[in-house]
Amino acid sequence: MHWWYLFAGIIFEVMGTLCIKQTSITSSYYWAGAVLIFYIISFSLVGLAVKKIDIGTAYAIWAGFGTVAITLLGWLIFKELMSIQKFIAILLIVMGTVMLKLGHA
Repeated sequence: MHWWYLFAGIIFEVMGTLCIKQTSITSSYYWAGAVLIFYIISFSLVGLAVKKIDIGTAYAIWAGFGTVAITLLGWLIFKELMSIQKFIAILLIVMGTVMLKLGHA
């Protein structure tokens, strides 16, 4: 169950970060409020996850997969540049977080 909390925390963190981009584009208070709400939910879920998952493992997975998701969504949604260097970095982040999870088993 704690891994589900962590997964949901990642989703809400990504949603909050996407709202940050929308805030900078539209200057709307709606998006700023959404950022706050999504980050509160994300941190709360990660807090539940670390009751059973090592904090270092949970944080690395949360930050790593959040970074990968935001990089890919920035490329797909906002048409940001996807260089070969970014692509290789994404692969390395995924490999590192998988290794952490396997070490936690």
